[in-house]
Amino acid sequence: MTRSSLSETNNASALSGGLSEFFARGIEAADLPALFPLFRARAALNAFITLFRGGEDEVLIRLMVLREIGTRADAPCWSSQELQAHFAYLDPVKLDTVLKRLRENDLLVWDTEQRIYQLSAAGRITLSALATLLNFAGENDAELGYITAQVAAGQAIGRVSAETLQHLLGRLNELQNEFDQAVLADSEFRLRRAQAKLASVWHWVEKGTEVIRAITGDGDLDTATYRIAQSIGQAQSRMLRMTGVFQRAVNSLERQRVHLGQSGLSSSDIVAWLRNQTQERLIAVANLALFSYPQPMFVTPNEMLDTAEYELIEREREKATRSLLPPSSDAPETGRVEAERLVLLEQFLGNLNSIETEANLGDVVVGGDYPQAAYRMSLLAMLNDAESGILTGPVAELATAPFKLKVSCETYKIGRDGVEEISMGILERTQRL
Repeated sequence: MTRSSLSETNNASALSGGLSEFFARGIEAADLPALFPLFRARAALNAFITLFRGGEDEVLIRLMVLREIGTRADAPCWSSQELQAHFAYLDPVKLDTVLKRLRENDLLVWDTEQRIYQLSAAGRITLSALATLLNFAGENDAELGYITAQVAAGQAIGRVSAETLQHLLGRLNELQNEFDQAVLADSEFRLRRAQAKLASVWHWVEKGTEVIRAITGDGDLDTATYRIAQSIGQAQSRMLRMTGVFQRAVNSLERQRVHLGQSGLSSSDIVAWLRNQTQERLIAVANLALFSYPQPMFVTPNEMLDTAEYELIEREREKATRSLLPPSSDAPETGRVEAERLVLLEQFLGNLNSIETEANLGDVVVGGDYPQAAYRMSLLAMLNDAESGILTGPVAELATAPFKLKVSCETYKIGRDGVEEISMGILERTQRL
């Protein structure tokens, strides 16, 4: 047995003595494979225990002092006078207590000959890990970004951790399950939240795809790690396809949306507005719109039976008796609307033919008012449509027009002709005039 393995065994034996009361009778802590990596990393774990033991205020001060000492890379050694001057905003006694704790637990090294402080190896490793963690604090889905960064770092130095890959696979499966539940719920608001969540993690999924492609191309991986990397690649592929799944689900809900007359509003707009109001505002809106009626309590079976018979039978019978057909009305005239649309289509074809090379989507679509812009936007879906191309008239001319539309997910502000924002896109001519 080598010296390092003997040292690890001794460390495990020392720790297992205090851990024995956590296990069932006859179980040795040192024999558990799950605990062995923790025994081996005892020095690093002691560094974290030193930093994070105690109250929240004490932990914050220790972290601040240690990070400030580690930021001076050009002169990493500190004298006591320099520390007192740098941390003049701290109580001297409290500062000495913090420095003593860091020094006694091997996060700081005290050179007795030169009388200077400097970070120990464990302290430098701890600060590096904390720097990576703090770099992701406050970001959307920082968990996925942090784990992806750890995997990328391991791949860059040729030390891919199967445990880190497991964490990445677990997070991807959690997100996939969340997205699947949003689709199954058939709720527009859950779908919108899921779409926003996917957009926030899209960057890390793409980065992770590049890293996993590099990892799977390495022939030195063991079989277990390679299988985990393959599973991650499959999970990333499923997630990258969720954009189309979300869009189809949203389009299906759009067809079921109820529009409120000619106001331009839909039931979804009303629900979204109500969800953004405060409780006080909702109470004011519901004032005189909702009424509460006293609920009588019947104490005898006969009275309860009479009331139930009326509510279940007689009340419904009275409703059927009083029901009336709605008054008749003439069907709306549609000829004028079709003529107006035909004129707009011919004008739109004229505008397209005037494009020499390319034009912005906003310049092509916006003009007049919002209904006209929406109509032109819908016409662009007919470009290069084979079914519409076999027809005759302006529709076939539009379908066979030599243009290609490129649209991105980003939008930009218009602020005119009834259009506030529009997707960024380019209409490009595929044949020269």
